[in-house]
Amino acid sequence: MRILTLIGALAVIGGIAAAVFFFGGYFNIAATQQDPSLVSWAIIHVREASINHHATDAPPANLGDASMVQAGAKAFATAGCANCHGGPGVMWAKFSEGLNPGPPDLKDVVGGLEPRELFWVVKNGIKMTGMPSFGAAGIADAQIWQIVAFLKKLPTVSDADFKSWTTSSP
Repeated sequence: MRILTLIGALAVIGGIAAAVFFFGGYFNIAATQQDPSLVSWAIIHVREASINHHATDAPPANLGDASMVQAGAKAFATAGCANCHGGPGVMWAKFSEGLNPGPPDLKDVVGGLEPRELFWVVKNGIKMTGMPSFGAAGIADAQIWQIVAFLKKLPTVSDADFKSWTTSSP
């Protein structure tokens, strides 16, 4: 019985200490401050689990179609995605250097994500990362799937192709 009392008391003390730490303003939320490794680890794992759990939409059958990929490149450029993530032959906007966490280089991450996961992230965004919800911004699901089609091909898209796809008329 004493052990249960001790565990309960430690849990209460831990809860009070956490509340004082976070709600007392001791946790630094500045973008210039790196998260402690435990916080960073937890955020990454919570994000991955949440995306995997919520990403249930099936991609359209024509996800690999060249016209869909090209339309996705144009949507990627016009929706502002290249401002934070760059693109083939396109540098990231200067402000993206101040984001914490920084926006990923999509060429490096899209291979490990399923189309349903990419769709969910683009449509819903990710809290506290600067990644907006393009669904809430009025981008239709069909156009988000086009962006996903482009993203899945992104690692192999040349600078010249991206430029021609994003500067051509619709």
